[in-house]
Formats: sequence, C-alpha cells, structure tokens
Amino acid sequence: ARRMGKNREHRYEAQVRWTGNLGAGTSDYRSYSRDHEISMAGKPAVPGSSDRAFRGSRERYSPEDLLVCSLSACHMLWYLHLCADSGIIVLEYLDEATGTMAETAEGGGRFTEVVLRPAVTIAEGSDAGEAERLHERAHKLCFIANSVNFPVLCEPRIRRVQRNTP
Repeated sequence: ARRMGKNREHRYEAQVRWTGNLGAGTSDYRSYSRDHEISMAGKPAVPGSSDRAFRGSRERYSPEDLLVCSLSACHMLWYLHLCADSGIIVLEYLDEATGTMAETAEGGGRFTEVVLRPAVTIAEGSDAGEAERLHERAHKLCFIANSVNFPVLCEPRIRRVQRNTP
C-alpha cells in the first residue's frame, strides 16, 4: 500500500496474468484454461483460476475464494489489534468462514452472505465478554466488510485457557 496525500488514501496495484492459453486461445469456451497468476510487486504470486463450477482448477484460488479469505483476514487483523489495545491476550485464532453466492438467470451472480466463525483462545485473566464484544467493533472497522454490498455475519466462539493446577 502506498499512502496518498493528507487524506490517508491508499492505493493497491495488482497484476493478473492469464496463463491458460492452451494453443487455440479463446476460440471457444472449452478451448482454454482459466488459470492465471495474481501478483503485486515484490510479493509471491498467487495461483488463480475460476471456480470448478466454471471450468476452473481445484488446486488454485478463485476470485470467490479470495473474497471470502479477504473478509476473514481483514476481520482477524482488526480483532487482534483491538484485543492488543484492550489487554486481551489472544493465543489462537482460527476462522472457518463460508461464503454463499447465488447465480442469476442471465449467467451472472452475486454473493448473498459471508459467515465468519472465528474460534478464539484467550489467556486466563483475559475478559471473555470483552473478547466477544470486540468482534462487533472489528466488523465495523474492517475495510473489506465496509466495501461489500452483502451481509457479513460473525459467529465467534471464545475459549479461555485455564491454568493447570497440581
């Protein structure tokens, strides 16, 4: 990200290169692979494709996969920040997020919701109630959730580690 001016605007420059020309280009719908590489200067490439339902590769990330991942990662990063500021010690965080997309009759589609399901382990002495409440604040601050036009729901589970007593 590059900071722009005083208004703290950030700019992101990505390169998406199609690598799926199998020799005949896009001469017909079945003649080409959906494989591509997503990259940004100085970062490793991400192997991309379309969803398997649209002739994509199961081994590569689809745009739909990356959208769900972006929402999950953005929420997690805000949540960890808020916990650090609030004195809540997070020891583990695992989100098993799901996204639902509905196709339209015209062949397009849209996401109808994403559900985040973070399982968070906090240290003994950390406030479990506050740890749960901070998910709502993280959601309100998340850049990606603020940029989409569908509901992003959060169903957190908080577990506090107890000390072993002899």
